[in-house]
Amino acid sequence: MPHPRRRLARAVRLPPPAALHGGGVRSTHRDLLQVLAHAEGADRAASPAHAAEWRIAAIGDGGNDVGMIQAAHVGIGIEGREGKQAALAADFSLRQFSHLGRLVLWHGRNCYLRSATLSQFVIHRGLIISVIHAVFSALFYFAPIALYSGVLVAGYATVFTIGPIFSLVLDEDVSEMNALKFPELYRELQKRRSLSIKTFLTWVWKAIYQGGVIMFGGIVLFKGRFVHVVGITFTALVLVELIMVAVEVKRWHPLMLLAQVLTLLIYMACIVALSSADFIEATFDIHFMLSVHFAVRVAALTATSTVPIWFGKLCTQLLDPREAAKLA
Repeated sequence: MPHPRRRLARAVRLPPPAALHGGGVRSTHRDLLQVLAHAEGADRAASPAHAAEWRIAAIGDGGNDVGMIQAAHVGIGIEGREGKQAALAADFSLRQFSHLGRLVLWHGRNCYLRSATLSQFVIHRGLIISVIHAVFSALFYFAPIALYSGVLVAGYATVFTIGPIFSLVLDEDVSEMNALKFPELYRELQKRRSLSIKTFLTWVWKAIYQGGVIMFGGIVLFKGRFVHVVGITFTALVLVELIMVAVEVKRWHPLMLLAQVLTLLIYMACIVALSSADFIEATFDIHFMLSVHFAVRVAALTATSTVPIWFGKLCTQLLDPREAAKLA
C-alpha cells in the first residue's frame, strides 16, 4: 500500500518530489517558487480553458517562507520554533504539520460542499418568489399589484427560511474517518461538479418550475377571495423550501430537525397573528386556512412542486452515484 503522504500528495495533485531540484523532499524557497511559476506558466501556455486547473498550496514555518506563502493560491503557515511570521502571513495557521491532512481532506471538503449547497439554495430561495411575482403580474396584464405584503416578503427572507437553509452548514456526506482514510475522495471534488454552470442552471430550472407550478396552481385553485390565493401560494412556498432542504440533506443533525420544527411553529403563529385585524392588516383568512379544502390544495401544490424534483434526484443518484455515496 502506498505511503499515506504519497496518497495525500496524489489526492491534492501536488507536483512530485522529482519536480524539485535535487529530487529531495526538503526543497528550498527558490525551488518551490520555481515549481509554482512553472505550474502557472504551463497552464497559461496550454489553453485559457485549463488556466485555472492547478491550485498551488505553499506550506512554511519560518519568516523566509512568507513570500512563498503569499505567492501561492493558498498559504498554510505552521507555528514553529522560528516564530509565527509564516502563520500570520498565511491563509490558514496550523500548530503541527500532521494537521494538514485533516485541514485539506476534512475541513476543506466540508467547506467546499457546504458553501456550494448554501449559495445555490440562497439563489433558489430568491428566484422562486421572483418567478411567482412575475407569473402573477403576467396573468393580470402586468398590473403593478403586489401579491404578498411587505411583512410576508420580509418574513420569507428571514424567519420562515433562514433557519433550515443555513442549517445546511452542518451537513456531512462522509464521516471524518472515511474522509481521512480514503483521500482519493478528494479527486472527485477537483472535478468541481458541486458548483458549476450546470448546477447553477439546474437550480434556476428548479426555481422556475416550482414558482410556475405554485402560482398557476394557486390561480386554478383560487375561490372567491384574493386572500385565498395569498394563503395557498405562500404556505406552499414555505413548505417547498423546507422540503427542498430535507431532500438535499445527506446526514441529519439534531439542529437541522430543530430548525425545521421551529420554522413551522413560527409560521403557524404568524398565520394567527396576520389573520387578526386588531394586530395588523389582515393578510390571511384563518377560517379558510383551517379547512380541509385549504389543506388539500396546499398538499397538491407542494407535491406537484417537489415530487418530480425528488424523483429526478433519486434517479441521478441510482444511475450515477457519487464516490461518497458508496461509502455511506
